[in-house]
Amino acid sequence: MLYGRASEQAAIRELIDAARAGRSGSLVLRGEPGIGKSALLAWACREAAAGDPLRTLRVTGMEAEADLAFAGLVQLVWPMQEHIAALPAPQAATLRAVLGEDGTVGRDRFLSGLAVLTLLAEAAEDGPLLCLVDDVQWLDRASADALLFAARRLTAEGVAMLFATREEGFPATGLPELRLSRLSPQDSALLLEERGLTPVFRDEVIADSAGNPLALIEFAAARRRHPSATGPMPVPDRLLASFRSRIGQLPQRTRLMMLTAAAEGRGHLPTLVGAAAALGVGVEDLEEAEKAGLVDVTGNVIAFRHPLIATAAYQGVPLARRVAVHKALAETAIEEGARARHLAAATTSPDEDVAAQIARAAERARARITYASAARLYEQAAGLTPDPRIRAARLGEAASLALSAGQAAQAAALADEAERLVDDGESLARLARVRAVVEFELGERRLAARVLVERSAHADPDSAVTMLRTAAGYGWFSGDRESIREAAARLLALGRADPMVLGLAHLMEEDYARGLPLLADFVAGAPRAVPDVLSGPRAAGPEQPDDSVTDDITMSWACFCAMILGEDAVAAELAEAQVARCRRHGLVGTLPQVLQDLAGVQVLTGRHRDAEASVAEAARIVRDTGLEQRLPRLNAVLAKVAAIQGDEERCARLASVEPDTGGMAGIAALSLLDLGLGRYEAALHRLETATRGPLRHAGGLVAAGVDQVEAAVRLGEPDRAAEPLRRLEEWARAGEQPWAHALAAHGRALLTNDEDDYLRALAAHERVDRPFEQARTELLYGEWLRRARRRSDARVPLRSALKTFERLRAQPWAERARAELTATGESPVAAEPTAANPLDRLTSQELLVIRLAADGGTSREIAAQLFLSPRTVEHHLYRAFRKLGIRSRRELAHLDLASS
Repeated sequence: MLYGRASEQAAIRELIDAARAGRSGSLVLRGEPGIGKSALLAWACREAAAGDPLRTLRVTGMEAEADLAFAGLVQLVWPMQEHIAALPAPQAATLRAVLGEDGTVGRDRFLSGLAVLTLLAEAAEDGPLLCLVDDVQWLDRASADALLFAARRLTAEGVAMLFATREEGFPATGLPELRLSRLSPQDSALLLEERGLTPVFRDEVIADSAGNPLALIEFAAARRRHPSATGPMPVPDRLLASFRSRIGQLPQRTRLMMLTAAAEGRGHLPTLVGAAAALGVGVEDLEEAEKAGLVDVTGNVIAFRHPLIATAAYQGVPLARRVAVHKALAETAIEEGARARHLAAATTSPDEDVAAQIARAAERARARITYASAARLYEQAAGLTPDPRIRAARLGEAASLALSAGQAAQAAALADEAERLVDDGESLARLARVRAVVEFELGERRLAARVLVERSAHADPDSAVTMLRTAAGYGWFSGDRESIREAAARLLALGRADPMVLGLAHLMEEDYARGLPLLADFVAGAPRAVPDVLSGPRAAGPEQPDDSVTDDITMSWACFCAMILGEDAVAAELAEAQVARCRRHGLVGTLPQVLQDLAGVQVLTGRHRDAEASVAEAARIVRDTGLEQRLPRLNAVLAKVAAIQGDEERCARLASVEPDTGGMAGIAALSLLDLGLGRYEAALHRLETATRGPLRHAGGLVAAGVDQVEAAVRLGEPDRAAEPLRRLEEWARAGEQPWAHALAAHGRALLTNDEDDYLRALAAHERVDRPFEQARTELLYGEWLRRARRRSDARVPLRSALKTFERLRAQPWAERARAELTATGESPVAAEPTAANPLDRLTSQELLVIRLAADGGTSREIAAQLFLSPRTVEHHLYRAFRKLGIRSRRELAHLDLASS
């Protein structure tokens, strides 16, 4: 019986009942060692077996396996192998690799999470599931990431996931949690009474245990054995001492067998047999430990009754004995990762042979995209490497992999250690790429660019080109003109004139005539698709990029350059191609950035609902995968939508004004909001300040020059419009993009009051799909015509502007257009909100699902593309059909799903 856990049991029962009803959910139990987490999981298992039973799956984290990639996930996947064949090919390949059947997983470290999600959903087709995950704090990072990804996205599959973890570690953001408290004196007394402790000792044990259930049990047993025992210590230490005391009373051979099991970590008896035999012990020596209630042996598995028992068995012996046990385990291990782990634990001085074996295990972990595990293995290999240069190289690999795992601080420390070991230019050049990315991620953008520029001089020509292009990109984001200028000069000296780097260098100097054509050349020469290669013999790292990765990076830069140029169609084509590829191959970690690029184009082209759906999907993935540092840049995309709509609170919340986190986009959005609300001085001051700063070259600020012009003119200070108009007109002449010509003519018309300028602007707008910008020009032209007493002529552009503003929900602008129409003698009627578009009733997720369904996608195909389960897709379809007033997929053909 459990005491003092009524509320926790109720929450678990609710979770299990929901799974029986076809709904999914998760719960995290968090608390100190011995607080009763495992007891609650055992109770949940019994609860799930009662009545309408749930199939139960169990995973237990092992401290000894924390660096063994997918060790935890194997426990989950193994009983469900029969369902793997039904998964999409990339996901099936991932899980087969997890089980050791294939070589590599793929190139996205989150693909395993997607595969687990789909596997659980597939298995739940046979009935509801309960997944119990104990000691999560000791799960390897790859398994923990995969399980968290699945838990956050389960919705309507009938899967319940229950996690138990200590107070520290395992950040489970987004999942409901219960923190287990210690037992009250009353509940403690009931537990001790059940255990048969005499009242004379009860108060003392209650005081000593401080309400920790395991401490109550252990201290009660110890008091019965040793009535005079004393020695106040913190509860965890006292628990360890209690367990060490009990282990110390066992025969020596039993203690050695327990040490071997604790060092092996997984409790797999067939694995232990060979090592035990080499040490002169066997399975029969566990009998006394079983009798003492310290271990359970079931079939081929040995399990410690509590993780602290394994800790006591391992830590309570001299180092020499532990080393001998790890050597025996290494010599008999079959799996190379386990062999490497035991070799590392058994080696106490530098040894290149051992280091090389651990490095090979790290390479396989890298190939499986388990970056955190690979990083730790490389760090272990480096620690055992005698040669300083090789040690530095391995530390550099560890730093690179730590960064890929999202551990920037750890990567920085590893890079520092590596750089202290070498002083030659070639080694420092190799380390520069890691160092630069670390500094960029930590916010030191200028330093990142400088490191690459300076150390590229010692790299081979091909590597130097890659380093210098990246340096130019970092320089662009940080406003470091000198780094870009020097990168361009060094590329020219190498005979490798790069149009992107040279183009950015010229743009930084406002030499648009030379810069924009070079960027256009780069975009034109970039690939429009990358090979559909899922994996190779080794996932590409800093020293070994493959053609697929290189093309993918080039496409990303090309999309960025196309957005600078304002080539909306090309930027959309590149972004959509990458989104499609990410969806097709489950590249979860790559998708948020390309969705952000796509959303930027969608905002410009007036597809606000599509942009919101893209950002919502990207944000959800970012949160699911722990990459929340990307959220400010995603939010900045939608800040412009909020500005257009006049939603002041939302715009202020979304618009970051910090450099490199969407700052320039945020500033432009806030200025547009001010302009729409008639706060002309605030808008003008904000933009003037930004265009005097280090990031004044940003393309968004050049385009926002039209806002500066309008604000200056409305303030009656046309002199403040001259500089932004000059920049905009020069950009238009150099880039020959219709949008730039339209904005430049729009700005010129504000200053000249010349109708020809308005007509030139409108003609240019007709050649580009940017409806909000066109409607603004129509509004201004209509105002000009009304002031010229041409009221009948004014109504035509004003009606068009009002229609666009109402479609885009641009309330401040619509009010202005309505007021102008009223001044012409027309009485416009406000459009009914949401009446024109039934899609407005849908969530962003539902919108994505029905569009893919309308294209003929099955629920399984849609699930694979959106990283959901098929049941969740069906759930979204059902809700969308009800909102749209339809009953089947066939009726989707009658809806205008393209409008947004």
